[in-house]
Amino acid sequence: MLTSDLELFVHVAEAGSISAAALELDVTPAAASAAIKRLEKQLGTPLFIRTTRSLRLSGAGERYLLHCREALAALELGKQALACAKGSVEGCLRISVSSDFGRNIFLPWLDELMEQHPALEVQLELGDRVSSLFRDNIDVALRYGKPTDPEAVAFLIGSMTRQLAASGEYLARFGAPTTPEELTQHQCLLFKLAQRTNDQWRFYRDGSEHRVRVNGRRSSDDADVARRWALAGKGLVYKSKLDLAADLLEGRLVPLLPDWQGEPLELYLLCPGRAEVTPAVLALRDMLKQKVAERLIALDEAQQG
Repeated sequence: MLTSDLELFVHVAEAGSISAAALELDVTPAAASAAIKRLEKQLGTPLFIRTTRSLRLSGAGERYLLHCREALAALELGKQALACAKGSVEGCLRISVSSDFGRNIFLPWLDELMEQHPALEVQLELGDRVSSLFRDNIDVALRYGKPTDPEAVAFLIGSMTRQLAASGEYLARFGAPTTPEELTQHQCLLFKLAQRTNDQWRFYRDGSEHRVRVNGRRSSDDADVARRWALAGKGLVYKSKLDLAADLLEGRLVPLLPDWQGEPLELYLLCPGRAEVTPAVLALRDMLKQKVAERLIALDEAQQG
């Protein structure tokens, strides 16, 4: 059974006409008709119900169409993976990344990727607004949290936790909290996502969750602002370890509550569908997984040492 026969079957099913599908695929109607008959013979069942004026899928054809689309999509992914392995990363990639991660971590990594692949172009969207992959015409998005769109293809980039931290200046003035409950006595730096303020901070110890409703005089819809406020000594920040890694490693921020584990987080690379998983996306995925792992390992080693 040839892949071209499956492609032709899908086109005929979608067009509702052998001649229209033949025109789309640049083959003769006779060749297209022969391919459909060949496919039906191999399967031992008619895929279409034919009359003198119409052509429509049979019950078996409708069921088979679903499997054909999945099979062709899987074959296309295989082709893309081979193309990526050969280094043919090219075209324009529209990327959506959160503000803090994008500005302070992702940009130099993206520069490395583009240097490795000179034929690659990018359009970068930075911001904490949750973009719609479909409505905003995004090829790929980096997002914290488990994907909620069942149609999206999600690649896990890394697992980590949130980290509570503050500057040495803030701690010298106000002291360091020793339990999550003491956070209510501190200025906590808040940020909003999808119009919701992250004012409930979760911590874990001995298998138990401790949830604290925090407050503070400063909040923003840009998570990068919360980190910058923390660096300026304005309060406590509670963000992904990955976002704070450079500040923690270089001593600009001090990790707090060492006996407590922060809220777990997962970073995903999302595509609208299988057709959008191009060699460029796969190259971006592989680079991100390596870079994120290296950054988190360096932070863990520094904190343990």
